[in-house]
Amino acid sequence: MTLRILTPALAAAILAACTSNASLPGTQAAGSAAPAYAQVQYTVVNLGTLGGASSGASSINNRAWISGLSSLPGSSSYIHAALWQQNQKITDLGTLGGPNSAVEWPVKNNSGLISGISETAAPQKLGEIWSCAAAFFPPPPSGHICRGFAWRNGTMTELPTLGGNNGFAAGANDSGLVVGWAENDTQDSTCTPPQVLQFEAVVYDPQHGTIRQLPPYAGDPDGAATEINDAGTVVGISGICDQAVGRFTARHAVMWQNGKVIDLGSFGGVAWNTPMAINNRGEVAGFADLPGDSNGTANPVAFLWTRSSGMQNLGTLSGDTNSEALGINDRGQIVGISFNAETGASRAFLWQNGTMVDLNSLISGSPSLYLLYANDIDNRGEIAGGGCVLVSGACTSAAPAFAAIPSDGGTRVHRAAAVPRAVKLSEAIRRMLERREHML
Repeated sequence: MTLRILTPALAAAILAACTSNASLPGTQAAGSAAPAYAQVQYTVVNLGTLGGASSGASSINNRAWISGLSSLPGSSSYIHAALWQQNQKITDLGTLGGPNSAVEWPVKNNSGLISGISETAAPQKLGEIWSCAAAFFPPPPSGHICRGFAWRNGTMTELPTLGGNNGFAAGANDSGLVVGWAENDTQDSTCTPPQVLQFEAVVYDPQHGTIRQLPPYAGDPDGAATEINDAGTVVGISGICDQAVGRFTARHAVMWQNGKVIDLGSFGGVAWNTPMAINNRGEVAGFADLPGDSNGTANPVAFLWTRSSGMQNLGTLSGDTNSEALGINDRGQIVGISFNAETGASRAFLWQNGTMVDLNSLISGSPSLYLLYANDIDNRGEIAGGGCVLVSGACTSAAPAFAAIPSDGGTRVHRAAAVPRAVKLSEAIRRMLERREHML
C-alpha cells in the first residue's frame, strides 16, 4: 500500500555540474508534444534541500511543480514535505504539529493543491506505527499520530479519518479531490501488531471538509486508494489489514469506477499488487508480484493495465530481477525503478511503446548523478525522482532529488551514454534502497 520509492534520499548540496547549463522544469510550452525518448537526451537538475543532507522528488504536475520531501538542517533525522517551483527557492510545507511530513505520491492537481502526510503533535493512542512511519518517515518511529494533509497557498489542512486515529493522503486530481486511506474505530482481527484498527480507501474533498469511504473488493476487509484521475476514476489496493504497509493488504489491485470495484488482475502473486498511477486515458501503471510470495516477501514487476489488454508485464532492465512502474503521463510514458534484489542496486527507467530504457543512458554530457529511481513524469516528458552523486564510478552517500529535462531540439541518441550498467553503492545508499524495496 505504501511504496518504498518515496523514502527520504540521503543527499547533499546542489551539484554545480548538474545545474550549470540547465533550467528548472517548465521551459517548454504546456501543450508541446513529448518526443519519443529514443530521440531525446536529458539534462539533469539537482533540486537541492531544505538545508539538510537529503531530498527526494515524488511528483511533478503539468505546471512543473515538483513536490516531495527533504531533511532539515542540523543533526535531526526528521523530514518535511517540500515544493520546488521554477525560479523560486525550495519551500518547506511544514507539518501538522509533529516532527515529520512528506509528499509521497504523484499529485496531478494543477491549480495549487498538494496532498501528503504529516505527523501531528498527538501521540499514538494504541501504540500503532501506521503506514507513515512504517514505510516513509525516518526510523525509529516518532510515536505520533499521522494524518493526510491538503496544502494550498501556504496553509496545510488536516484531513479527517473514518473515526480512527490515523490517515494517509496520496494522489489528487484537478477537481480538488484527494485519495488515500483512513482508520475507522473497528479493531481488526486480520491486523498484524502493532497495527490495531481497520482502514479503508477514501476520497477526501478538502474544500468541503468531507471524507467518503470506498468499499474493498468482495471478501476483503481493508483497502487503500492511491491515485485518482480527472474523470474521478480511482485505483488502489484491497486485502486484509496486515501491517498497514502493502503486503497482504495488496492482495488485489483494484479500480473504483461508477460505483463498482474492479479487480485489475495479477501475475500470480498474492501480495504487493499495487496500482501507483492512473492517467486521464484510464491507463494504470504499478507493480504486481510474481508467484512465490506466499510468505509476504516482495517479488514485484512493473505493469501497465489498459481496458483493452488488461495487465501487461513490462519486464525489467537487463540484469535486474524486479521492477516497479511508479508514474504515467497522458501520453502513456511510464517511469519507475528496475532493481536487482540480490545486490540492492537500482536504476531509473523510462518505458514507451513497448520498450524499457535505463534513464541513465539518455543523460547528456558527462553525468555526475546516477539516477536510482524515477517517480513521476508530466505531459512534457519531464521526470522527477532520486539519484546519487557519482565519484570515480561509485555512488557516494549523497543522493539528491532530481528533475530530468528532455532536450527540445530532438537530439538523436545514436548510442547509450557512457554510464555503468550498475554502480558500486555506499552502505548508506544500500540501506536506503533495501528499506524501499521491502516497504512498498
